[in-house]
Amino acid sequence: MLPICVGQGTRVSEFMMEKPKRYRAEITFGIETDTYDAGGSIVRKQSCTQLELDEIINVLKQYRGEITQVPPMVSAVHHKGKRLYELARQGKTVERNARRVVIYSMELLSFYDTYPYPRILLEISCSKGTYIRSLCADIGKALGCGAYLSFLIRTASGPFKLEHSFTLDEVNQLWQQKDYSFLLPVDFALQDIPAFTVKEKAVASILNGLPVAPSGIMGGVGNNNLPKLVRLYAPSGRLLALGTYKVQQGGTWLYKPQKVFRTLQS
Repeated sequence: MLPICVGQGTRVSEFMMEKPKRYRAEITFGIETDTYDAGGSIVRKQSCTQLELDEIINVLKQYRGEITQVPPMVSAVHHKGKRLYELARQGKTVERNARRVVIYSMELLSFYDTYPYPRILLEISCSKGTYIRSLCADIGKALGCGAYLSFLIRTASGPFKLEHSFTLDEVNQLWQQKDYSFLLPVDFALQDIPAFTVKEKAVASILNGLPVAPSGIMGGVGNNNLPKLVRLYAPSGRLLALGTYKVQQGGTWLYKPQKVFRTLQS
């Protein structure tokens, strides 16, 4: 499942990339590959007939919360101007710095006792930049038998869910029928950003990139705990802009448009 931005939607892609991701992942134990997943070549096999479910459950506990990961050589991380996967194709391996990521939740859905290479199915919710293949390989190392990612599907990216997605064939068919119901409004991707409605007299100013003061916002907004970033809407419900909080000399505050959406319809 991959959210695709079109038109004005491309202007909010940076906010979408920061959202948590959710995956359905299968780990096969006893087999290691050079890419940590099913796309690589097998580099090691080890019978796991002694591996018990209780052992797996105990090890999984170590990988919840904030953890460190070393990006795999087949990742798109840059190293001296080149992607790691480009170096990997040349047979090169370079030192990589560990990164901090967060595993918000990891639920064991199924255990398959397909000995000598048992498998488990996990549902994982994680932060941006998490490498599921590396997570699987690390779990295998912690169990002393090795493992690889044998199946993976992304089931959610922020508010976007697999069950509400469309295949490319379905999109093409709807497009040919002039049915654009598969398109979502730009602010669907911005649901976690607080929203203010401005007065009608402030709409034109915001669309011209001018800041809005407290007097231009409906609802009697106070001065305490104001969010740093907000969505600004016209009284009609039309998204006007994303605004950032600014304090002027003298202590008065305003929201300055950061991204203006002039062409969006009500």
